[in-house]
Amino acid sequence: MERRTTPMLVLAAVLMLLSPARILAVVDVLPVVETDPANGTDTDNADDACIWIHPTDPNLSLVIGQSKDGSHGGIHVYDLGGNELQFYEHGKMNSTDVRYNFPLGGELVDIVASSNRTNNSIAIYKVNLSTRQIESVGTISTGRTRIYGLCMYHNPLTDKFYAINNHKDGTVQQWELFDDGTGHVTGTKVREFDVGTQPEGCVADDGLAKLYIGEENFGIWKYGAEPTDGTSRISVDTVSNGRLSACVEGLTIYYTTDGAGYLIVSSQGNNTFVIYRREGDNDYIDTFRVVSNDILSIDGCTQTDGIDVTNVSLGSAFPSGLFIAHDHDNTGSDNDNSNFKLVPWDSIANAVSPALTIDTSWDPRAPRPIRGGDFDTDGDIDWYDLKTLVETWLSTCPTDEWCGGRDIDQSTRVDFVDFAILAEGWTGPLEP
Repeated sequence: MERRTTPMLVLAAVLMLLSPARILAVVDVLPVVETDPANGTDTDNADDACIWIHPTDPNLSLVIGQSKDGSHGGIHVYDLGGNELQFYEHGKMNSTDVRYNFPLGGELVDIVASSNRTNNSIAIYKVNLSTRQIESVGTISTGRTRIYGLCMYHNPLTDKFYAINNHKDGTVQQWELFDDGTGHVTGTKVREFDVGTQPEGCVADDGLAKLYIGEENFGIWKYGAEPTDGTSRISVDTVSNGRLSACVEGLTIYYTTDGAGYLIVSSQGNNTFVIYRREGDNDYIDTFRVVSNDILSIDGCTQTDGIDVTNVSLGSAFPSGLFIAHDHDNTGSDNDNSNFKLVPWDSIANAVSPALTIDTSWDPRAPRPIRGGDFDTDGDIDWYDLKTLVETWLSTCPTDEWCGGRDIDQSTRVDFVDFAILAEGWTGPLEP
């Protein structure tokens, strides 16, 4: 059949191109610090970094990044001024993450995990508080090839720690971490599944027990973070709607004390960062990019891989929190080796309209009192917690994790006793 182009068809095509999903009002923010370049002979050796928060003096907090150089890769440790304090040569390192108060050798330590592409393993380090340097405390062989991204998860109800790694073939593994009895960290694989195609970036929400994974050429998936949550997933966003441009790379979470916050994702293909709500259905909020700060002679971010954010006040340098991002090009450095850019959180929060929350009171280090039924540890027992309980209703629970804490009375079954405990502590509204 012969097809003719009519004015109505042309109008429909224009309206599709002008749809809100494709028109993004991107806001610009400026970096105020950049780190020393990553080590290596290739120009793009940096990839991912995490923010370590000092327990007593936030000014002494660190940015812990990496080099994925094939010959001289390892872990970089920077201060908040971007100065390198340590380089720990250890292999072709790809992604890093940190968790606090891990029981090791009779004390509580802060551990950093990184994916090592040289030997397809998970490298575990502890942060020495006195020297502010990392020390190797364990290696876990994944038993698979082509390891790629990595993130960590801590369940505050069961106090269990996990490393979650992924591989270029789409495989995702979850390892429970524990002290092997000699002061070293080892792990047991507790879950393995397939995303589909190549993933890399991931982040776990410790409070809401969710795991977000970026499938690079598709979009963002949300899974349950518990080993027993299986493979069921929800699509948060895709590259086809115009907000994300492949590859989907780093993911990070901004926490607030009320159980809310933001999921932030690196959209590498268009050099932007996309903000979603942390809670609920992860509704889209806004998009920003990190552009050159000409006054400080710091270039902007291009082709970003890893990102991280913290709400915690980091002293005089970043009193309202910090966002960090990998920069592929790093123009202006002596050798153009990639590095990380540091952006004050308040400059991002105030650039968005309406403004994002600035909440420096949520502390990832502070032990949060867990009441029976407060599954998202936000201090309230409400409809979200009831929904969480219902999701595992009448489930039989292993005694080592009690259905992720939903089996409140630890009877090996989520039942009316658990419901009664939740109802007794109810503090939320009477209507959802």
